[in-house]
Amino acid sequence: MSSDSSRRIQVPDELKEVLLQFSISYLVEQPPDVVDYAVEYFGKLQANRPAATNTEHNTDDQLSINSQDGDEPPIIQSSRRKSVFAEAYDPEADDDDEGATAVFPKTDEQRARLVESVKNVLLFRSLEKEQMNQVLDAMFERKVQPGDYIIRQGDDGDNFYVIESGVYKVYINDKHVNTYNHTGLFGELALLYNMPRAATVQAESNGLLWAMDRQTFRRILLKSAFKKRKMYEELLNSVPMLKALQNYERMNLADALVSKSYEGGERIIKQGDAADGMYFIEEGTVSVRMDQDDAEIEISQLGKGQYFGELALVTHRPRAASVYATGGQVKLAFLDVRAFERLLGPCMDIMKRSIDDYESQLVKIFGSKNNITDTR
Repeated sequence: MSSDSSRRIQVPDELKEVLLQFSISYLVEQPPDVVDYAVEYFGKLQANRPAATNTEHNTDDQLSINSQDGDEPPIIQSSRRKSVFAEAYDPEADDDDEGATAVFPKTDEQRARLVESVKNVLLFRSLEKEQMNQVLDAMFERKVQPGDYIIRQGDDGDNFYVIESGVYKVYINDKHVNTYNHTGLFGELALLYNMPRAATVQAESNGLLWAMDRQTFRRILLKSAFKKRKMYEELLNSVPMLKALQNYERMNLADALVSKSYEGGERIIKQGDAADGMYFIEEGTVSVRMDQDDAEIEISQLGKGQYFGELALVTHRPRAASVYATGGQVKLAFLDVRAFERLLGPCMDIMKRSIDDYESQLVKIFGSKNNITDTR
């Protein structure tokens, strides 16, 4: 094959769509292992494919109808998606935070109702507290009058809606299938997919809706995921024991980290427990304490960029100390023991051979080499 012809190879649209849908699903759910998740994802995709080819209907949200009052409308089996994430967005190239931090004022009561309305939306379950607050802040008000069409069947979906007030009727192929009475939500899949609406929603009374557009949601979700990954990569690059990893191995390690938060005074690990993973400190400080003479004695404090828990994983010993969050909230990146053993294989021999490095770390804690025990 000539070089000219190889440069003309095009990626099929079907492949683009499948990979984009997988990427979206992965970013939303943020599983600990991308390979395991891919196997499960594509296995389900293959298993569901025969049923999907029997109909030409679309499920925007089934209208994605998550009715919170009244009967559920009939489920429309899916289908095909005309296009996914048609708008290009590069979080690395986006230096403007305005779209992700836009705030539309709401009363405490309105905000509480929004939280209650969206708490069961699958897309929002995986959001961290900070992301969820950005989503709620970015929802904007839309007032409607009787007869107004909120969405029309067949139109491209762009907004997600939460009902603050009003009565709304839902039609599929001009047949009335559901009514919302002053509560409910619809259109959440429009936050991910540029696809035709599966139903029509029309206002029957004056009402108030809170809406969010796809681009804003994507900026919040994708940019946050991008920032977190970059932060984790920088954090991991500063860990001496990980220097043996290649860049792509550190990227895989960053993807396996899970965020955890602890309030001041809360215990993170307990002395005597089996080691279930190690921790990297994103924000805040922790106190390392040991039981001594029926009391807990603080032997060290660790801060942002430091880590703990790795020695117990290497030595396969129980935790020899407890660790507590101190001050305000502490944010940690947690790597479970299975991911540690799978991803840090290239480091294990180095860690075992470099016992002097571990001892020097512990000397800082105990002040004497004679007192060294595995505290983590």
